[in-house]
Amino acid sequence: MTGMTSSARPLLNRRLAEFGTTIFAEMSALAVATGAINLGQGFPDTDGPEEIREAAVRALRDGRGNQYPPGPGVPELRTAIAAHQLRRYGLAYDPDTEVLVTAGATEAIAASLLALLEPGDEVVALEPYYDSYAASIAMAGGRRVPVTLRPHDGAFRLDLDELRAAVTDRTRLLLINTPHNPTGTVLTRAELAAVAELAVERDLLVVTDEVYEHLVFDDAEHTPLATFPGMRERTVTIGSAGKMYSFTGWKVGWVTAAPELVAAVRSAKQFLTYVSAGPFQYAVAEALALPDSYYEDFRRDMRTRRDILAEGLVQAGFEVFRPAGTYFVTTDIRPLGEKDGFAFCRALPERAGVVAIPNAVFYDDREAGAPFVRFAFCKRAEVLREAAERLRRM
Repeated sequence: MTGMTSSARPLLNRRLAEFGTTIFAEMSALAVATGAINLGQGFPDTDGPEEIREAAVRALRDGRGNQYPPGPGVPELRTAIAAHQLRRYGLAYDPDTEVLVTAGATEAIAASLLALLEPGDEVVALEPYYDSYAASIAMAGGRRVPVTLRPHDGAFRLDLDELRAAVTDRTRLLLINTPHNPTGTVLTRAELAAVAELAVERDLLVVTDEVYEHLVFDDAEHTPLATFPGMRERTVTIGSAGKMYSFTGWKVGWVTAAPELVAAVRSAKQFLTYVSAGPFQYAVAEALALPDSYYEDFRRDMRTRRDILAEGLVQAGFEVFRPAGTYFVTTDIRPLGEKDGFAFCRALPERAGVVAIPNAVFYDDREAGAPFVRFAFCKRAEVLREAAERLRRM
C-alpha cells in the first residue's frame, strides 16, 4: 500500500475502534451464504400500504422532492408529523420551529447526541441498547453509563433505583427507548413518570427513541415521555416512518422538540446528510393521515406473527420473553444447554437454517447479555412458520 502514512497511529478514529462492522452485516452475509431464513435484521419482507408506495411514485413523476428539499423537511411532512403528535397524544408542536425531518431515526439519534453533548458528558442509557446509540455517544465524545434492564417475571424490567443511582453531576442526558429494542419492553406510565421526575429534579435533557410507538401489544400502552410534567421543554422525541409503514429503505425519520432543541439538532444534522428522501417525504406525509384502522390492523397482524414465532421458539426449547412491543422477541438459550449467544448465532444458520442476533452486542457488559438471542418477527407468517419448524427440528 504505497503512499500510506507509516505512522503507528491507527487509521480509524479511536472513538469508533470498538465498533467495527455491525453484527447485522455479519449475520445477513451468513444468511445469504447458507440460504438461511434471516430473522436477524429488523426489516419487513413485504412492503407497506400500496397507496403510500403510489404516493411516492406520484411525487417522483410530479417532480416533487427530486431536487434538494428544504433543510428541516418539506412543509407537508412537518405539518403531518405535528398533526399526528396532536391527534394521538395531545402534544402540540409548531411545524415550522419544532419539527425536523431526518434520514431515518438513526440520523436523528446521531444528530441529537452530536448536538447536545460535549466531550466528557455522561449519557445514561437503558442497556441492552440499539448499537447506534453507543457509536453516536462515542462520536460526540460522551461517556455512556448503562442501566441494565433485567429479566423478571417473563419480561425485562427497569430498576428505577438503579437509574437514579446512575445519574451524577456529569450526567447531561438520559437516552430512553420505549417500546424497547431488543427486549420488547414497554415502559409503564408509572415508570415513565419516575423517569420524568428524575429528569426535572436533576435538570437533564432527554432523548427518547419512540420508533415502535404503534407496535404495542396486549395490554401495553405507549405514552410519550414529552407528555409528562416538565418534559415538553427538555425532551427530544424521535419517530420513524420505516417502522410505522414498513418502508424501512426510505429512511424517513423525525425529531419533535422545543424550538431551541430542534435548532441545536438541526445544526448538527445539516452537516451529516443536509437533506434526504425528497419524494418519499411527500408520501410519508400522506401515510401519516391514514385512519386509526390502519394502525389497529398493523398491530393485530404483527401480534399474530409474534405469537407464531414465540410459540415455535417455546416448542423448540427456548425460554421466551414475549414482547409487549416492537417486532423482536428475545430468548434465553440456556434451557438448550447453550450459554454463548455469539457462538450459538454463528452456528445456527448451518444447524437450523435460521439467522438470529446475539443480544450481547447490545450490552457493554457482554456477560450480562451472553445467553440472550433476538429474533425478528416482521416477516410473512409462512416464513415464520417455516423458521419455527426448522428450530423445532434442531
